[in-house]
Amino acid sequence: MPLRSTGSGKVPGDPVHHPLFARCYARLGTAAETRDGLAAVRDQLLTGLSGRIIEIGAGNGLNFAHDPAAVSEVVAIEPERHLRTPALEAALRAEVPVDVVPAVAEALPVKSEAFDAAVVSLVLCSVRDVPRALRELRRVLRPGGELRFFEHGPGGGPVMRFTQRALDRTVWPTLAGGCHLTRDTLGALREAGFEPGPYRRLSVPDKGPKFPSSYCVLGRARRPS
Repeated sequence: MPLRSTGSGKVPGDPVHHPLFARCYARLGTAAETRDGLAAVRDQLLTGLSGRIIEIGAGNGLNFAHDPAAVSEVVAIEPERHLRTPALEAALRAEVPVDVVPAVAEALPVKSEAFDAAVVSLVLCSVRDVPRALRELRRVLRPGGELRFFEHGPGGGPVMRFTQRALDRTVWPTLAGGCHLTRDTLGALREAGFEPGPYRRLSVPDKGPKFPSSYCVLGRARRPS
């Protein structure tokens, strides 16, 4: 199915452009697959998926190697050029068809109700307009379609949560490509009309010292039928 514009409009402002962060993310993200156990988290995130999948904020394509064989196609949205290049290379190595597309989460260039499932992996923390991005995801999912999510979130004790909030207000978004550590993924999903399913809190890495970015939530939600 060819991609085409839906008339959902463009996000105002400059395109997503974080070249320094993108280069660091590509290097550190690959190392974290084994060191921090992220490869196992990706397996849990994607297990059981089938049919047509849209992945938002695909980064350098680390999820592609974990997509199940039952997936017929992945449309991978990635707005950052320096991440899109390695994502294209990862798509060539993938065992399922992957189409890497330059677009933003708030204006997806695909038809409504065209996908069986959607994937967001450490991306809702950095989109400019979370409600608008989730409205777009609900639009492109078929009724009853599933949203898989793995996202940063608040965690730890009072001191850690205070630190997370302080970082969000100051240097963290600039240093980390727009990332925010304290966004409430579950609350945002409910407000966007999704029905949250099973989820669990986890730390990355699961052992050793905890950092402000260690606290995450992994789960599923559904677009109501």
